[in-house]
Amino acid sequence: MNYTLIIPAAGQGKRMGAGKNKLFLEVASIPLIVHTLKVFERDIKCKQIILVINEQEQDIFRQFIEKYRLNKKVIFVPGGAERQDSVYNGLMKVQDGEFVIVHDGARPFVTQEIIDTVLHSAEEYEAAICAVPVKDTIKRVQDRTVQETVERSSLWAVQTPQAFRLSALVEAHEQARQEAFLGTDDASLVERLGKQVGVVEGSYYNIKVTTPDDLLVAESFLKRS
Repeated sequence: MNYTLIIPAAGQGKRMGAGKNKLFLEVASIPLIVHTLKVFERDIKCKQIILVINEQEQDIFRQFIEKYRLNKKVIFVPGGAERQDSVYNGLMKVQDGEFVIVHDGARPFVTQEIIDTVLHSAEEYEAAICAVPVKDTIKRVQDRTVQETVERSSLWAVQTPQAFRLSALVEAHEQARQEAFLGTDDASLVERLGKQVGVVEGSYYNIKVTTPDDLLVAESFLKRS
């Protein structure tokens, strides 16, 4: 099934401490965002890419697209105050199609298998996420002291891509805006509608590059691939 891809790419990545959009940082001499876009460039089901950006950075993104010969149709949309606002702005520019995928620009190691699986799950449930079981012991902490140890058997760490029927995600965002609700991810907005969200297993390899340490891990992954 075909889909539109939305990548919120307007954030500055303060935890990276790079002084610029972290998506411009190079991994193996190629900008991080280009690694991510190349995955979806190869997927024939991806019919349109919406990059939600800081308008002042549009020329940089265009240069990357031209330099690395990315041929998919890309639409640039101005970002909002929060990531959720940026995704909404992107949704308003989806031109056609029944499904939409939202993906972090800083997750360059997503696989075609994960994309396909999360899409099929969204076809069944209207919304689907990929996630991995939590491996570490989780403790609830307050004022630097342990309050409790959380049972982890049912805990999953959520990743992207997240896939949705377009109508369901638009409805969820509209309701969240009306009620001034800010969710932690797009799936949480759909959950508020009382809809089921399917879960498919992602990959521990599907990291989000957030800190300088993550850049080193990403470099290591690319050397092994």
